[in-house]
Amino acid sequence: MTDDPARLLPIAVDLLESIHQHRLLSTRQLHALHTPHSSLRWTQRIAAALARRGLIDAVTVADGRRLHYVTAAGADAVAMLGTRAETRRTVIRAEQAAGPLRRHTLAVNDVGVCFVRAARDHDDQCGPLAWRHEIAHPIGSPPGQRHTEHVISDALLTYQRTTPEQTSFHYRLIELDRATMAADDLAAKLSRYARLYHHTPPDAEDPAPLWTKRYPVFPTVLVVLAGANRAALERRRRDVLALCALDQELQDAPEVRIDLCLLADLQDAGPYAAIFHNPGAPERPTDWLGGSIA
Repeated sequence: MTDDPARLLPIAVDLLESIHQHRLLSTRQLHALHTPHSSLRWTQRIAAALARRGLIDAVTVADGRRLHYVTAAGADAVAMLGTRAETRRTVIRAEQAAGPLRRHTLAVNDVGVCFVRAARDHDDQCGPLAWRHEIAHPIGSPPGQRHTEHVISDALLTYQRTTPEQTSFHYRLIELDRATMAADDLAAKLSRYARLYHHTPPDAEDPAPLWTKRYPVFPTVLVVLAGANRAALERRRRDVLALCALDQELQDAPEVRIDLCLLADLQDAGPYAAIFHNPGAPERPTDWLGGSIA
């Protein structure tokens, strides 16, 4: 039976919304997002209360982590909220929550957690609902074919930065790479962002590229590497950077910025550290805003 979200504590509603939007969250991720100044036990109690109401369920995987996902009743409850971040969400099953794709979903959410923590530390705004998963962008038809291709980003993250001089919005299209494809295949996917930058539908009345209808500026593509040991990931980063630097489509779209970092570095040092490399200057790491740090 669907529960009335108005009867839940506000913090419980917040957790429910996050689990709904991000598909799968560990207890520690929920703690980092919603209750960083309370005990982990308090987060566990809130999750247990949602589970007792039948709004979420959980699986415990081999490494001991408890992974939470919404039930059909939980999705119905979120649908009753007028403030929900998005309406599109597929309810996952227990076997999916425990399956091999969980590592990718959790890693994407780890990236979001890193930016939420950074926003707290810098008095910026990037909350638990600041990223959305699987963002599809049409990039037109390949030569000689009629079907429209898409480049699908693992997530879109929005970050509001506030300084005494101005407020600015920053967008990142996240590609979470767990070293499951060849480096040249990853570089080829990144090249497709150049096609996105230039793509205008052939029948469009407005000559502006299609992305301008969605974003005020073209988002930086943030490639986060995980899923292997450090030496392998650093070698993969060098290979992908070199391939992107030689790619003609990316050369013809210098406005498309691609940054690569290791997930471990992002978690250890945060996005304001000089951990990001881009094809234009691969030996000069910057922070996430492109600034070099002495």
